[in-house]
Parts: sequence; C-alpha cells; structure tokens
Amino acid sequence: MMKQSPKARNQLKRIEKMDYQPRFASEFEKAWLLLADLYIQGGKFDLAQRLCEKALHVNRSCAKAWEYLGQIMEKEQSFIDASNHYENAWKYENETSPSVGYKLAFNYMKAKRYVEAIDVCHKVLQSSPNYPKIRKDILEKSRAALRP
Repeated sequence: MMKQSPKARNQLKRIEKMDYQPRFASEFEKAWLLLADLYIQGGKFDLAQRLCEKALHVNRSCAKAWEYLGQIMEKEQSFIDASNHYENAWKYENETSPSVGYKLAFNYMKAKRYVEAIDVCHKVLQSSPNYPKIRKDILEKSRAALRP
C-alpha cells in the first residue's frame, strides 16, 4: 500500500469511522496515528490533532501521539505547547529516543527555557554519543544564550 497513498488513506478513514472496540485497541491506535501522520504531511493540523487526542483518550501513554501533537504545535510556532507535548513523549519513551529528545531540547530553546534544553541535551548525548547534531544546534546555542 506504500505506493497507493490515496487508497491507504481511504482505508484508514474507514477505520476511523468505525465504532471503537477495546479488543482491537492497538489496531485502532495505529490506524489513527497513521492517518494523523498523513494529515500532518498534508497540512491538515486540526484533523491530525483530533486523531491524536482520540488515541490519547484510549491510551494516555502513547508516545507517538504526544510526539505528533508536539510536531503540530511546533509547525504552528507554539513552542511552549510543543515542548509540553514533547515532554510527555520523552517521558513515555523513558527518555531514550534521541529524536524526541532533540525536538524537546529544540523547543525548550525556542521557548527560552535554556537550562531545561541543556539538561535534555546531556541526557541525549549520554545515551547516544553519536548524535552530534544536538551539540552544535542546541547545546552550544543554549549555553551562549545563558551567558551575559
């Protein structure tokens, strides 16, 4: 279905309209998140946000839904809200995902929360020392912003 995006989207829309059944919880969650991802790529942030909230209603610890909400807020230039959502994603990923850590640190920096950004950078670099992009893009800039 990878090359048949419209067909996949239509199937996911059908699943979205179905009544929720707890025994298929993970399948519903995956379908909602796949459709939310398609909506984000298409710039339909309100629809994507609704689907993420639907997934979180069923599973509050769904890190991917929190990450997508952060992505939506980031694209809307709401860095404080984005950092709050990425914070939850980071927490539910057990602070192990370098990409979520990078996004969290970046939004902390944009929200002028430099100390938190530096802390997250250190955690990311501790678990993934081969993630040098975070050092140059965020850590050094946040340190420079703290100095008078």
